[in-house]
Amino acid sequence: MGAVALSGQDTFVINNYVFVGLADQNYVEITFPNDIMNVKIGKNGNAIYGNNESGKLAEVKVRAIRGGADDKFLNGLLTQQQQNAAGTPLLQGQYAKKLGDGQGNLTSDTYILGGGVFAKIPEGKSSADGEVEQSVAIYMLNFTTAPRVLT
Repeated sequence: MGAVALSGQDTFVINNYVFVGLADQNYVEITFPNDIMNVKIGKNGNAIYGNNESGKLAEVKVRAIRGGADDKFLNGLLTQQQQNAAGTPLLQGQYAKKLGDGQGNLTSDTYILGGGVFAKIPEGKSSADGEVEQSVAIYMLNFTTAPRVLT
């Protein structure tokens, strides 16, 4: 049998608040939009390498049930940031995915999130066709550190 990864029961935490009212689809997404290393080839095939610190930037997208406890929690933090940007405590948290190997062994795949801020205000919509997206609040957060740890 080949390699197996059974996943489920992921945990998402911001400022010690455990999220339980997240929506559908990819309810938490962590992406790294920038390269961590830049490379340029010069004359005679000489290679030039440059460490790109902005490659550590983690963009986190959170899909919360609109009007639910998680939406209210995030909206409260967003309001704090908007009212006093300079005095706002940076967000801390973690995202942990539990992975099973099919033989009862578990691995935790965890991103330790630090230095976070809200990047955008959640958008709103109404739908006469009953589109379910109108009941989802999408938050975009940026974190300056997000090392991945496997244990």
